Amino acid sequence: MTASRVLVLNSGSSSVKYQLLDMGDDSRLAQGLVERIGEETSRLVHTPLRGGGGKREKSGPIADHAAALKAVAGELAADGLGLDSPDLAAIGHRVVHGGLRFTEPTVIDDEVLAEIERLVPVAPLHNPANLTGIRTAMALRPDLPQVAVFDTAFHTTMPESAARYAIDVATADAYRIRRYGFHGTSHAYVSRETARLLGREPEEVNVIVLHLGNGASASAVRGGRCVDTSMGLTPLEGLVMGTRSGDIDPAVTFHLKRVAGMDEDEVDVLLNKKSGLVGLCGDNDMREIRRRIDEGDERAALAFDIYVHRLKKYIGAYYAVLGRVDAVAFTAGVGENAAPVREAAIAGLEELGLAVDAGLNSVRSDEARLISPEYARVAVAVVPTDEELEIARQSYALVQSTAGSNE
Repeated sequence: MTASRVLVLNSGSSSVKYQLLDMGDDSRLAQGLVERIGEETSRLVHTPLRGGGGKREKSGPIADHAAALKAVAGELAADGLGLDSPDLAAIGHRVVHGGLRFTEPTVIDDEVLAEIERLVPVAPLHNPANLTGIRTAMALRPDLPQVAVFDTAFHTTMPESAARYAIDVATADAYRIRRYGFHGTSHAYVSRETARLLGREPEEVNVIVLHLGNGASASAVRGGRCVDTSMGLTPLEGLVMGTRSGDIDPAVTFHLKRVAGMDEDEVDVLLNKKSGLVGLCGDNDMREIRRRIDEGDERAALAFDIYVHRLKKYIGAYYAVLGRVDAVAFTAGVGENAAPVREAAIAGLEELGLAVDAGLNSVRSDEARLISPEYARVAVAVVPTDEELEIARQSYALVQSTAGSNE
């Protein structure tokens, strides 16, 4: 019997999220989270999803990622799903930055590890944590294929006219300055699922994907390939986000240094952690912002309007880039759950063939669905993202193809 299970790991600086999936039927067997790694108050939450049994929580110090993954392995073993199982085909790792070299899921070896390490300067918050998770997992199962799936990979199909910034070419090339884009795993999954929802092949469909969570990004996808995306060298560029400013005149940073006496670290914190919705109104939870709007809060209303204004600009821009749009797809926490955001973002775009049906938009569901009226020329969809399933699918397909080529 062919091994069909994939363990998906998303390693952060002080956390590990994981899911164990069976690729025979795309089902989830278990999922969980280890958080506050390295602290006395570490916590592991594990949920078996097949065969009964409820959520289990454990608290206490977890010294490092090695200890965290050993604890995860113990919880899986308690459910009969241990990492030593012959049913485990691969471990798939989310890696934030793959630069221009990694355009596809990649089996990890020493050379791949070295290249991910070389990319740390353009992803200093994420790639080191991803590397720690990979090395820990490799130590636990050195015999098992470990696959890196890169957030940036889906966006490597952008033409140079979209990916390059208009700065000195030699400087840009020397320091790898260009638009890379992020959330690529989500954009890939959602664009394909949108095509499926329309009953068409991805190669036939042009989609604008709006991944709206605490981090937010837009992409223009032509025939299954990304041709533009809103995040750039870092995840700071583009849409207004929970705590990030999105697009801003770069001279603002010089102004703050000259006039306010702020140094680089202070400007970095301002734009990444004290801007966006939280900077505008003190809240980055869209539900709380809507509650405040309903109570007449003007700051919350302005924050919402700025958020939506930026969304409209990107929808219009990507409509122009694509020339023909078959669907606009909303996804992630805000995109999937905030009906007022979807309604406001599409309002006034009727001349572009876009409209939202108020009744359909108000329905809450975990299923992919259309929220546009039948007469609308362009479909508007809500498509729940599933990055873990996408990572598992890509990892499993790569391992299967590699095994086939070695036979």
